[in-house]
Amino acid sequence: MDSPEVTFTLAYLVFAVCFVFTPTEFHSAGLTVQNLLSGWLGSEDAAFVPYHLRRTAATLLCHSLLPLGYYVGMCFAASEKQLYYPSQTPETWRAFLLLALMLPAIACTLIYYWSRDRWACHPLARTLALYALPRSGWRAVASSVNTEFRRIDKFATGVPGARVIVTDTWVMKVTTYRVHVAQQQDVHLTVTESQQHDLSPDSNLPVQLLTIRVASANPAVQAFNIRTHLYRLNSTEYGELCEKLRAPIRSAANVVIHQSLGDLFLETFASLVEVNPAYSVPSSQDLEACIGCMQTRASVKLVKTCQAAAEGECQQCYCRPMWCLTCMGKWFASRQDPQRPDTWLASRVPCPTCRARFCILDVCAVR
Repeated sequence: MDSPEVTFTLAYLVFAVCFVFTPTEFHSAGLTVQNLLSGWLGSEDAAFVPYHLRRTAATLLCHSLLPLGYYVGMCFAASEKQLYYPSQTPETWRAFLLLALMLPAIACTLIYYWSRDRWACHPLARTLALYALPRSGWRAVASSVNTEFRRIDKFATGVPGARVIVTDTWVMKVTTYRVHVAQQQDVHLTVTESQQHDLSPDSNLPVQLLTIRVASANPAVQAFNIRTHLYRLNSTEYGELCEKLRAPIRSAANVVIHQSLGDLFLETFASLVEVNPAYSVPSSQDLEACIGCMQTRASVKLVKTCQAAAEGECQQCYCRPMWCLTCMGKWFASRQDPQRPDTWLASRVPCPTCRARFCILDVCAVR
């Protein structure tokens, strides 16, 4: 092959791979099926199920046209091969053209089958139909999914090609060609795999990737896997997922879920505070709710006990007890350098209210 042919082949191969697997750069440039056909697809927030019925069909058709696009491009890149006239092209190119024409034909046939009876034959519609009441259809279930997706309290994470969405009733995984759906009250959740990585490309923090198997009690509903990140310094995503899920998450016998570094610090912080001198609240003073979480009563007071009053960097705090032990520990951890966890316990931070500096030895439990 001559140079233009090789150059076009390599360029088109890169484009095709990026168009199918859509890296961040393609998303930013708008080179996705969702963006190019946004006018026809509509809004995902307004109608989640109809949007993905159309999106999966459009994605399948667009991807099936990629080989044909390569053949058309080669007609210009390698004009001496006379690919404009299939009868005069080599046998290999005629076979490739036949394949390039068959793929969109098969895709169109499948999409036509899906769209029959107002998309009732689509895999997503058939899955929703399994949850429909006897006198209702899949559209009633779809309306429920649409309503819950519009709520702001849903859990959603992941890239567009592998999104995980959890609402009050549904667990969903959005992939390139499918949308998996399971009802929360029917699912069994099992952590089947755990992968430990020293650095995450997104956050430059140690991360653990957990694969959770979502299996419905209904055998007709296909099981699927969801993946979530458990950062050693921030387990918020996994914690929010567990909080939104109603069913407990079990772990397979050979899978270990490592506790985040932040959680380990809070445990150590609490154990050290327990051995510090206690602070006795005057009988005339009532303990109020913690101003950090407003869920529990204030349980700690900052009293300089590490050194004499006029010595060292720590300062006396004159604030009344206003924080619980957990919130004070989270405040202490939030002021640390994430890259230097070895310095956390010996560091000093300002009081969240009056900014007087203190160390862990100055945090006293209220008695």
